[in-house]
Amino acid sequence: MCALLLAAPLAAAAGGPTVEVSKVQAGTGSSITVSGTGWRPHTLLMMLVCGQAAPSRGVIGGTNSCANADGRAVTTDANGHFGKQLPVAEPPVPCPCVVHVATVTGATADADAAFQVAGHPVKALPAESTGGRLSMLTDTRLDGSSGLLTWFGAPPSRTLVFTIGNAGSSTLKDPVFQVGTAHGVFAPEWDEQQWRGTLAPGKKAQVELPVELSAGAHGDYTVSLRYDGKVLAEQPWGVGRPWGVTLFWILLCVVVPAAVFRIGMAVVDRVRPPRGHRGQRRPTFHVPRLRAAQPAPATTSTLPWFTPDTDPGAAPGRLTAPHDDSPASPTTPTTKGPT
Repeated sequence: MCALLLAAPLAAAAGGPTVEVSKVQAGTGSSITVSGTGWRPHTLLMMLVCGQAAPSRGVIGGTNSCANADGRAVTTDANGHFGKQLPVAEPPVPCPCVVHVATVTGATADADAAFQVAGHPVKALPAESTGGRLSMLTDTRLDGSSGLLTWFGAPPSRTLVFTIGNAGSSTLKDPVFQVGTAHGVFAPEWDEQQWRGTLAPGKKAQVELPVELSAGAHGDYTVSLRYDGKVLAEQPWGVGRPWGVTLFWILLCVVVPAAVFRIGMAVVDRVRPPRGHRGQRRPTFHVPRLRAAQPAPATTSTLPWFTPDTDPGAAPGRLTAPHDDSPASPTTPTTKGPT
């Protein structure tokens, strides 16, 4: 297998951060004082006891080889110094062990100090490869953009792009990287991804590795790249809030109560009794129809000496035969006999 960590630990670099411990060996249950210099001012650091590690090679297995539950956080002062007590705990893998200090936020920096956990098993480190040597030639970047589905809560995804080179004397074939995603100050979750390709000595190649978060993720994330147990680069990633999900819940809270209200009113209209006295039907009144008076049929006289115009049974208003209804005139002489 051709894999070799290229960069020397920052603790050994001139002017880089350093770590010192008050005791080089201690048993579980005790504590030691960890101090450091050369760190960035006002920077949050994490201190861990890690196994399968050495100051010259770093922590080979990453944070999975550390006693993470017993770690401690510390913040440097204005001069980049710190000092704090660290409880001694057994790491999940055998020693040789170190006290590993690394930055939590910002630019990556770490340093190790040799330490021995008394009574903890010891196992030799795996042999270093003398073949190809991988180096980072460019900074990492995240390519891609969020689509409409991401706005409704789909998992955000990007492509981590960087360029590597082979500074060794043999060929690198199918190197395995670890891509980690961390939210805020939490530790990253690592995912192994293998790059399919062959890199000859002195050659370089562009590597593209997919990165995906969980559904509905939003906020400030950090994407880390690790190779052979050493963090090579970190890339910030600001993920927008999926406002489509918020809009969906707002509409749901409005539409569902309105629908329930309409259904309830329809049920009430169907089951409630008619208006009036409870349990009784409203009385029904029948108004008799008034028929228009029909005129009596006209009678026709059959008397031969009356014409239709002088018929006594003719309709009112028609002329009748003349007759004298006036009393006897006083001037009319009358013949009277002797009294």
